[in-house]
Order: sequence, then C-alpha cells, then structure tokens
Amino acid sequence: MKFFLDTASLKDISWAAQAGLIDGVTTNPSLLAKQAGDLDPKDVLKEICSLVEGPVSAEVVALDTDGMLREGGELAKIADNIVVKIPMTEAGMVAVRRLAVDGIKTNVTLCFSSVQCLIAAKAGASYVSPFIGRLDEVDQEGMDVIREARVIFDNYQIATQILAASIRHPRHVVEAAMIGADVATLPPDILKKLLLHPLTDRGLEQFLADWNNRVARAKAPV
Repeated sequence: MKFFLDTASLKDISWAAQAGLIDGVTTNPSLLAKQAGDLDPKDVLKEICSLVEGPVSAEVVALDTDGMLREGGELAKIADNIVVKIPMTEAGMVAVRRLAVDGIKTNVTLCFSSVQCLIAAKAGASYVSPFIGRLDEVDQEGMDVIREARVIFDNYQIATQILAASIRHPRHVVEAAMIGADVATLPPDILKKLLLHPLTDRGLEQFLADWNNRVARAKAPV
C-alpha cells in the first residue's frame, strides 16, 4: 500500500518526504486556503510538487464541465506529477473522460459508494477516493465501500487505484491495507501515530537502561 499525505503544509510534507514515509500528497481547496494565506495557491502546489516525486492531487473548484476542464488543464501545467482532483458528479465524469483523453491523470473525490467508484473508473479516473471516515460518522460502514470496490475492480481487471480517504485513525489504515486498497491518504497526525507504540518506547527505555548499567559497572573501580 502506498501512503499519501493529506495536507498542504510544506513543513509536514518536507518532514514526511525526507523521512521516506510517503509516496505522494493529496490536497483540497480547504487545505490549500489554510496554507496559502496571501500566496497564490498555484505557487504552493508548485512547491509541494518539488518536495515529492510521487503524485500530488490538486482539486478544481468549478462545478461545470467546461470550468473543470479549464481549471484541470491549468493545474496540470504546474508540474508533471499533478493529478487533477474532480468531484463525483455527472459534470465531473464528463470532465474526467475528456482529461483522460488528453493524458491528464485524475482523482475522483467524494465517493461514498462502490458503484460511484465503478462509474469513475469507467470514465477513466486514475484514482477513486472513497471517504470512509465520513461514512462511519453517519453510521454506515465506510470500509464496505473499499471492500466492494476491490472485488469489482479485480473482477474486471480495472487499473484505477482505490485511494482510502477521510481516514480518522490508524485502524482505518490497517483495515484498508488488509482489504487491498492501493493507497491510503493520511493527515500528518495519523501518519505520526502509525510510527508509535507504547511497548516500543518501553522496550527502548529498558535496552538503554541495561546498557547504561553495564557501562557504569565497567567503569566502577575494582
């Protein structure tokens, strides 16, 4: 499974990329607006693309097909690793199909059912993003969408990658990986939690304590 970082924070992206923890980045208008401030969001995206070699998802804000195509074309010019993020709407599917013809990769966002994932894949999406956390919050089993989409895509040898999004905790990552999601996109705090376990800290403390005791005994006068 590939890990993408779901943020527009240059600091967090730089940390994760330098540590070799991520394979790409996903952003959205909310994340970009928070990071950009008075800067041009395109400049922020360009900087993000320079920090990671893998795909960087950048979302359109237009709701009509022509607007999505226009914005998608402009976003794709920022860097070779830009993936244009398109919403799961009828207009969006038309845009995905046309962008695919032009060789522009797309990530269909706001998917909440396996059949939406299938429709997006048929339109030519490079990635589909089921939002598992948001489904859990309305008392639906978000992971079922990943599970069903995996079976459907395998049945028909569909190359579109399943990107588990809206991840709320480390267990979501484990379950998505067990089901066979191709990618999990994680907020920085969740990625950091994946590195941690109290028994790791406890074990390290014990190892160091034992070693320091040995060094102290060796230095003690006979």
